[in-house]
Amino acid sequence: MSHLVYKDGLLAELAWRGFLESTTSEDMDAFLCESRRTIYIGFDPTAASLHLGSLIPVMALAHAQRHGHRPIALVGGGTGLIGDPSGKATERTLLTREKTEENAFGIGRQLSKFFDLSSPERGLMLNNAEWLVSLNLIEFLRDTGKHFSVNEMIKRDSVRIRLEERDQGISYTEFSYMLLQAYDFFYLAQHHDCTMQMGGSDQWGNILSGKDLIRRVLARRSEGITFQLLTTSTGKKFGKSEEGAIWLEGSLTSPYKMYQYWLQTSDQDVVRNLKLFTFLDQSRIAELEAEVAAKPEGRAAQRALASECTAILHGADAVQAVEGASRLLFGDAESPVSADAVEALEGEIPTSDIPFTELAAGIALPDLLLRAGLADSKGAARKLIESGGAYINNVRESNARKVVTTEDVRMPGAILLRSGKKTYSLLMVRG
Repeated sequence: MSHLVYKDGLLAELAWRGFLESTTSEDMDAFLCESRRTIYIGFDPTAASLHLGSLIPVMALAHAQRHGHRPIALVGGGTGLIGDPSGKATERTLLTREKTEENAFGIGRQLSKFFDLSSPERGLMLNNAEWLVSLNLIEFLRDTGKHFSVNEMIKRDSVRIRLEERDQGISYTEFSYMLLQAYDFFYLAQHHDCTMQMGGSDQWGNILSGKDLIRRVLARRSEGITFQLLTTSTGKKFGKSEEGAIWLEGSLTSPYKMYQYWLQTSDQDVVRNLKLFTFLDQSRIAELEAEVAAKPEGRAAQRALASECTAILHGADAVQAVEGASRLLFGDAESPVSADAVEALEGEIPTSDIPFTELAAGIALPDLLLRAGLADSKGAARKLIESGGAYINNVRESNARKVVTTEDVRMPGAILLRSGKKTYSLLMVRG
C-alpha cells in the first residue's frame, strides 16, 4: 500500500513510515478525510509492562492524534481476565483480578507518555473492565451473542489454528474472547463515537467481528487498519535481547539498557526503525539514511534512534545520563562525567562500595583490583597491571606499586576500574 498517494495526512504518514499492512476498506483515504475520527487500540495487561513489540500500535495511535484524530488507548482490564488466543499456540495462564488491575495501572501510566490526555476531546484512556466485568451473561448472549456465527468464528486464524492442534485445542473461555473485543468496539462506537480500530495483523479477525457487530446493531460504518508484525533483518523476534524482552517500564529495563538496545540496531534495520519508532520527519530520516550509506561506521542513525526512543519513554534528562554513561565506558578519558551518568551506570556493571576514609588512607592497586573482582589473586593483579591491561578512569596504569587514594576520584563519587577492553567495575565512594 505504501506506493499509493493518500490525501489523508494520517494514512500518508502510516504508509511512508511502513506501518500499513491491511485496511478493511478500499476507500479508507476518503473515510479518514471526511471528518475527524475517534480511533482506538487495545492493550491487554498480561504483564506488568508493555514491551518494545507493543510500540508499533502505540506509535501509530500517537501519529493519529498528531494528525488531528482523537485516540482512545484502551487498557484491557476486562479482556485481560480472559486472554486473547491470537498468536498463541497454547492456553494462557489466567491472571487474578488483582494482578490484572495492577498490570493495567502500570500499562496505563506508560501509555500516558505518548498521548495528550489533557481533555476528553483531545484523547481518552479507558479500561474495558468498566463495562465488561458487570455484563450480565444471559443478556450478553441474547443481545450480542446472537449476532455471531460459530461457523464464521472457527474460520478466524486465532481459533482455526488452535482447533487444528488437537493436543491443545481452545477452551470456551478463549473462544469467547472474540465476542468481548467486538463488544469493546461496539461500546466505544456507541458511547464515544469511535469509528476505527487499529492493531497488529493478528487482530484482523477481531476487528472484522467488531465492525460487523456495529453494522448489525447500530447500522453505522466503522473501519480498521492492521500493522505488520515485526522481526529483525536476521529473522529474530523484534524487542528481544539475550536477557529477554525489552520492557517499557524503567524498573524492568533500565534507560541505559533501552538505549544500548537501540544503539546496537543493525544498518539493515536502523532506517526502518527510525520511521516506526520515532517522530523524526521524512527529511531528517532521509539525511540519516544517507549517512548510513556514506559513513556507516559513524553510526549517526543508531545514535539518533537510541536518543529519540529513550527520550520518549524516560525523558531528555535520562538520555543525557545514559549518553554520559556510554561515553564513560566506550568514549575517551577526557569526556566530562555527570553525577547522573554515574548513577545510570550503577547496576549496569559490577558495582561495589568503598568508604571514603579507607580510600583516603590509600589502597594498593593490586588489592583494589582483587577486591573489585577484576583479578583472581594479587599476583594475577600485578601481572595485569604490568602487561598494560589495568585502567583507572579509562587511563592505563602500568605501575604495580600504584596506591589509589581519594585523589583518583575523577568523577562524582566514583572510580571506574577496567581490566582489558571491556571488563569494568565501578567503585562508589561512600561517606
